Amino acid sequence: MNEHRDTATGTAEPMAGGGRMDPATEAFLAHRNLLFTVAYEMLGSAADAEDALQETWLRWVKIDLGQVHDQRAYLVRITTRRSLDRLRALRRRKEDYVGPWLPEPLLTAPDVAEDVELAESVSMALMLVLETLSPTERAVFVLREVFSISHEEIAAAVGKTPAAVRQIAHRARRHVEARRPREVVSPSQTRAVLESFQRALDTRDLQGLLDALAPQVVLVSDGGGVKQAAPQPITGADKVARMIVDGLGKARVALTSEPTVVNGTPALVLRVDGEIDGVLAARVEDARITGLYYVRNPQKLTRIASATSLTLR
Repeated sequence: MNEHRDTATGTAEPMAGGGRMDPATEAFLAHRNLLFTVAYEMLGSAADAEDALQETWLRWVKIDLGQVHDQRAYLVRITTRRSLDRLRALRRRKEDYVGPWLPEPLLTAPDVAEDVELAESVSMALMLVLETLSPTERAVFVLREVFSISHEEIAAAVGKTPAAVRQIAHRARRHVEARRPREVVSPSQTRAVLESFQRALDTRDLQGLLDALAPQVVLVSDGGGVKQAAPQPITGADKVARMIVDGLGKARVALTSEPTVVNGTPALVLRVDGEIDGVLAARVEDARITGLYYVRNPQKLTRIASATSLTLR
């Protein structure tokens, strides 16, 4: 039997005679983008999501497909369990993380931004809200609210009864609704506000930055102990704007910015002396920036060179 290597998972996949994929491989690849999206929304880390998919694949190829009634549901169940295990371990790692922790930004294709529901579900703002949930609450919320999976299927995935899942879903939904952005802002609106911020950033225009920022804007920067970053979130337009202008003045570097789209939302790639320094994502409400999320940790900047495929189906 021939083998085909899936570069996305690093697995050697068996090929049936004539070069056709075997049924297990075909089913896995048919749902791979969905499985990655599930894992990423649960973990906030593309690297950990890929590891969860690798473990899903190794479990999947050992299953008798003749006994599987719904392949999609079964694969989501395996991925959820593997992601839950990793999420619990990830929470322990975050306790030792240097400074604030931000989700790993993903360069996304235009179709992700056009899907309002998908774009909101992977936005930096919502992903940070999901960080405040327990692992089980996060799994239940993601599966139910984002992917519309039944309580019964979720119960099988998280090892709870359907009744318990309903209670967890209600609690998680109430928690998220109290913290998520009040309004859904279109990509064009976000892009317009970010363009004003970019012009002020490029020209070190303090007043321009203040005009683009909401009074109680919060700046969160993630250097992971590798790159310099504020040890705590910075709140307030004046503090954020002055930190940006003063910081650039002291550093005396050639900072350039270019628009991009990460996690389905307009963002900026910042370069210092031509080298990528980080990705800056924004949360926009009422035509002003209420949240700035700056990822500088080099280990989290590996998925901004080529687009990642995401889907809710």
